Amino acid sequence: MRRDDILQAAAQIFRQKGYHAASMRDIADAVHLQKASLYHHVRGKQEILLAILDWALDLLIADLEAVLRSDQPPEEKLRQAIRAYTSRLTEDADLATVLLLEHRSLEQPLRAQHIARRDRFERLWRQLLEEGIQAGVFRPVDVPVTAFALLGVQNWMITWYRENGRMSHEQLAERFSDLFLHGLLTGDEGDET
Repeated sequence: MRRDDILQAAAQIFRQKGYHAASMRDIADAVHLQKASLYHHVRGKQEILLAILDWALDLLIADLEAVLRSDQPPEEKLRQAIRAYTSRLTEDADLATVLLLEHRSLEQPLRAQHIARRDRFERLWRQLLEEGIQAGVFRPVDVPVTAFALLGVQNWMITWYRENGRMSHEQLAERFSDLFLHGLLTGDEGDET
C-alpha cells in the first residue's frame, strides 16, 4: 500500500462526505486495509488532511514556479498560469475540493503550517502580476486584490464545472485569461464622438 493511494482515497472521501463526516474506517475500507493497518501508514485524519493539502499545494506551486521561470512575456505567463491552475482544479477535483474547502478543518499548529504554504502559492501569483506591471504590460493595479480575484474566479470552478459541460477547462482558461487581460470594455469606452 502506497501512502499516495491512501491520500487519494481520503481526498475522494473528504470531498464526498466532508472532512468531519468521514471516518478512518471509511478510508481504510476504500484502500482495502483493516483500520489498525491504516494506522501503520498514518497517525490520524489530521495528518491525512495536512498531507493532502501539502500535496495539492506542492503541485500548484511547482506549476506556477515553472511558468514564472519561463522567458515568455507577462501576458503569456498569465495565460499559462491560468491554464495550469484550471487544469489542476478540474483534472483532480477531489484534491482541489479538499484544498479549497476543507483547510478550515485543520487544528493548530497544522493550520498555521498550511497557511504558510498557501501564502507562498498566493505570493507567486502576485509576483506574476508585479512582473507584468514592472514591464509596463499590465496597468498598475492593487496586486493583492487582483491576485485574490484571479484565484477566486478559478477556485469556484470546483462548484460549477462539469467535464461534459458547454466548455472544456482549456476553453474556460482562455476565457478567464481574456477577461483579466482585456476586461469587459470594447475599447472605445472613452470616445464621445
